[in-house]
Amino acid sequence: MTLPSSSESNVLNQQLDKLLAELSTHPARKYIQRALEALLRISASDTEPLNWKILTASLEDLEQGFQRFYPYRHTRKIAIFGSARTSPQQAEYKIAADFARCMTQAGFMVITGAGGGIMQAGNEGAGRDNSFGLNIRLPFEQGANSAINGDDKLIDFKYFFTRKLFFLKESDAIALFPGGFGTQDEAFETLTLCQTGKYGPVPLVLVDKPGGDYWHSWNDYICRQLKDKGLISPEDPSLYTITDRLDTACQTIKDFYRLYHSSRYVGKLFVMRLKLELSDTAVESLNQEFSDILVKGKISKSSALPEEMQDLETITLPRLTFYFNQKSLGRLYQLISKVNQLADCCSATEHPELK
Repeated sequence: MTLPSSSESNVLNQQLDKLLAELSTHPARKYIQRALEALLRISASDTEPLNWKILTASLEDLEQGFQRFYPYRHTRKIAIFGSARTSPQQAEYKIAADFARCMTQAGFMVITGAGGGIMQAGNEGAGRDNSFGLNIRLPFEQGANSAINGDDKLIDFKYFFTRKLFFLKESDAIALFPGGFGTQDEAFETLTLCQTGKYGPVPLVLVDKPGGDYWHSWNDYICRQLKDKGLISPEDPSLYTITDRLDTACQTIKDFYRLYHSSRYVGKLFVMRLKLELSDTAVESLNQEFSDILVKGKISKSSALPEEMQDLETITLPRLTFYFNQKSLGRLYQLISKVNQLADCCSATEHPELK
């Protein structure tokens, strides 16, 4: 690869300076600057053409994902995973379609991989208006299912990793139905990201057909081989809910957002946004029960912090703030469950989809 000359580099730097000057009032200026500087550093190095191809295609995947999801950014969404081999005659197909229909009636949207089986059931149950399909371009033909094919919310990705990024980035809940290696991969990757705090907190439901034992057998392995041998924390199974009941699966997700709205870190301070303010007595009970997950201090009530003033959609919401140890994620999920149980005055059906 021929490296740019010194004069060419100077021209690029001048163009970058001019662009940044024009973006001086852009709210994302520092991130644009970092991205452009990274591209300039790569352009000044001896990088293989294949790396540029990967970088460019990845950016194009990200670009279309950002654009397609942006109009729906304030609506909560559920990713549905499961086998592409499940036929419409199977009970798993029916409960997946019914689950998607139930959740869209509650105001959520559904995201699937756009293929057949459970994915098609999810898109059919949700309906085209409430569906996204994240397809993957393969060397052989990969067609989208008829429920989402031709819709503007069908997105074709070149890379699996960018596709997976959008499944989790855009999802406020995960529903897994029985499936093969791909479903297991999605289950364990999601759990790993939840366990390490790289994703969530979000509700994760593992749904089987009525009377089915797929996820209970899977959970037996988790408990015997992982939990009992100390390979995961005793509280980690709190990250997910197993059920073969449609009403339980739907209610689990709605209850998760009964009072809990969202969370973020401000420095090392964990900020939990709520729909309604808890009483002082309720907060004190949380401190007594969950002091083990605090690095220091106590769980405290708060309004929006100065660092959150740009989050206009959440600026008016009350907060709980605390110094979380960032490792007891199962216990954090238990804390969120407890917060929602304390919210007797907040109806679980009051627009959990709005974020």
